[in-house]
Amino acid sequence: MLYRAAMSEAASAAATRATIGDSEFDRDTAATRRAPGVYDIDLSAGWTIINAVNGGYLLAVLGRALGDALPHPDPFTISAHYLTASRPGPAVVRTETVRTGRTLSTGQASLFQYDDEGNEVERIRVLASYGDLDTLPDDVRTSAKPPAIPPMDQCFGPEDGPAPVEGGSAIADRLMLKLDPATLGWALGKPSGRGEMRAWFGLADGRDADPLSMLLAVDALPPTAFELGLKGWVPTVELTAHVRCRPAPGPLRVSITTRNLAGGFLEEDAEVWDSAHRLVAQSRQLARVRLG
Repeated sequence: MLYRAAMSEAASAAATRATIGDSEFDRDTAATRRAPGVYDIDLSAGWTIINAVNGGYLLAVLGRALGDALPHPDPFTISAHYLTASRPGPAVVRTETVRTGRTLSTGQASLFQYDDEGNEVERIRVLASYGDLDTLPDDVRTSAKPPAIPPMDQCFGPEDGPAPVEGGSAIADRLMLKLDPATLGWALGKPSGRGEMRAWFGLADGRDADPLSMLLAVDALPPTAFELGLKGWVPTVELTAHVRCRPAPGPLRVSITTRNLAGGFLEEDAEVWDSAHRLVAQSRQLARVRLG
């Protein structure tokens, strides 16, 4: 059974696993409220890719601050524009409530850091709508199907390679990531030419997924550009994530596809599925690639 190996492996770590609210991810995304709508945070170097802070981690940081500032607890949709690359160290998040309704509230947030000359620089700006996932009806009508990924013990993570993967990153140590072998041609020097990436996903300390960690999940896999035969950093320009429901405990399955690369930009469409076979999050992002 597809889930048996995955759930068995996850269960073996259950005795020592972190819990939601008490994990490295929670500590590293928590910001201190300085004043209404103003939060201080020290961006952790543990969530970097090469020297840049991962975009999904940043989205979770701003998502947590907005969850504190708005009257509703859960991100339903959040759109981010990445203006300049963030780096580890002190940052300030400023939030603003745009509208508050009975079932949805909307807010915006920006993250700022200082450059080497001491000038304040805006790194990322988001607009988001929040609600309460627990109040949504159970009715589901969909043609979407979970991705076919081999059992976890037949997939491969960074630790399975003979040497660190080119462009390896600190974030890999914080994740439980097992990639579908069918999307690993790039790691063997034989990219498939298909813009696809699939993996089992979780946090390395065993913490179960929640709406905030799914904002990380949609941007945590290697870029599909690798399977298209391209190398190097693939910075996100814009990312929109939709959280559809609260995920069941257990590992997630993440599938990302690219259908079009043109003018040095590509899109990545992500789906996140939980252990109950539900589509729990989706995203689309526009990213820049280096050609030649």
